[in-house]
Amino acid sequence: MFVKYLLWILRILVFVILMGFALKNTDPVVVHFYLGTQWEAPVVFVLLVAFVLGATGGVLASLGVIFRRRREVAALRKQLRAIDSGNAG
Repeated sequence: MFVKYLLWILRILVFVILMGFALKNTDPVVVHFYLGTQWEAPVVFVLLVAFVLGATGGVLASLGVIFRRRREVAALRKQLRAIDSGNAG
């Protein structure tokens, strides 16, 4: 029970720290792309977009490994069931 309250206190503390960071970094920044295009947004928003894009890229990059492991586990379970049914008979 104590750990549950401690986790909530930690979550609130992290939220307050991040909110303070966001409020301190509202200055506009210009992000330059190719072919002369540019985007102007607050620094904290640009950081948030970069974080979300990076996290999404990491998840998408790991999906191949995750699905390969799931297929491998399914095949091993099938082999185990075949071995168990062979020993039962």
